[in-house]
Amino acid sequence: MKSFEFLSIKREEKPRSKGITMVLDKGLGYQTAKSLMEISGDYVDYLKFGWGTSIVHEQDIIKSKVKMYQSHNIVPYTGGTLFELAYMNNKLDEFFKEAHNLGFKAVEISDGSINIPHENKLECIDKAKSEGFEVLSEVGKKDPNLDKELTLDERINYMQDELDAGSSLIIVEAREGGKNIGIYDKSGNAKEDEIDYILRNFNGDKLLWEAPNKDQQVFFILKLGNTVNLGNVSSDDITSLETLRRGLRGDTVGKIK
Repeated sequence: MKSFEFLSIKREEKPRSKGITMVLDKGLGYQTAKSLMEISGDYVDYLKFGWGTSIVHEQDIIKSKVKMYQSHNIVPYTGGTLFELAYMNNKLDEFFKEAHNLGFKAVEISDGSINIPHENKLECIDKAKSEGFEVLSEVGKKDPNLDKELTLDERINYMQDELDAGSSLIIVEAREGGKNIGIYDKSGNAKEDEIDYILRNFNGDKLLWEAPNKDQQVFFILKLGNTVNLGNVSSDDITSLETLRRGLRGDTVGKIK
């Protein structure tokens, strides 16, 4: 039983269909991660093993963390850069086998760091699905100059294609820093006109907005409500975000229904 629950806005219980929080694991130790989930695991839906961090840690530790996260009804998944490395090195079969062996039930398919023909990316989504994985796919480039070359209509078309190919959620690229990329300007402020355009042309319930910074999280919650899907949340900010969602912090007090 939580304290002072009578003062809190209710949230949908897990597994949630909306109001999803995706947290970025940048290399947490097992005991640290375990302690964090004991106090905050109720508020995490997806847990991404960031970029290629899984490569530099022992398999037994990765397996233990995956199993522990799953015990909290969290879906851990491999970061998109790991997939891109496998694609680049023609090691997709080995990649999927290793992901299975480590206990992952979901993977991210992206093309943020390398160039993958769009049709090939869709085929990879289909292949991952056929291998039994849930797929989260990401649209956008990590290089700000390359990302700016993508028009809004191209992004939306890619999003729809990837959703149709079997992705359960489409991640809107913003990287770990959330500045000067995609839907954020150089200062990290949201480009509201572009966000509105995306929402007019795509199902917002299927979008996972990367919002690593508090101001970005506040923006989306006030604009779209506390059931907005937010990702790339720091492991240090799980409780902070949940209090924002529930109107328990100054930025959202009295503004959430």
